[in-house]
Amino acid sequence: MINFFSKFKIFFYLLNLILFILYLFPGSLLGCILFDDCKVQPQITKDFFIISTNHFYAFGLITVLGYLTYVHSKKMRLVILYLISLAVILEVLHLIIPDRAFQFPDLFGNLAGILFVIYINIIIKKYEIFKK
Repeated sequence: MINFFSKFKIFFYLLNLILFILYLFPGSLLGCILFDDCKVQPQITKDFFIISTNHFYAFGLITVLGYLTYVHSKKMRLVILYLISLAVILEVLHLIIPDRAFQFPDLFGNLAGILFVIYINIIIKKYEIFKK
């Protein structure tokens, strides 16, 4: 029973829930809370070229938690497939959610966050940086 609830699993699922709420809310939930204006989207840092940094950070964080949760599991490929599907589906849903808009920089930010963490993980495994 203890292995079923790894120390990161609850954070992974909680972040998934938060991500769903933030993505599916009509307008900007964080803008409503922080600025009392649902049309203002808080920006953590300036966007890179054609990549939304907010989306990059969000999907990078959820991918790191996915890796930490399922690092010793055979489900890692399924988790990566889930995250990529989630990134695309949530952004496409902005086409039908009021006060939201599908944007390629957001989609690229989602996918770049996931791919960046995968790339870092490949480098760590290849060079055994964190060898036991």
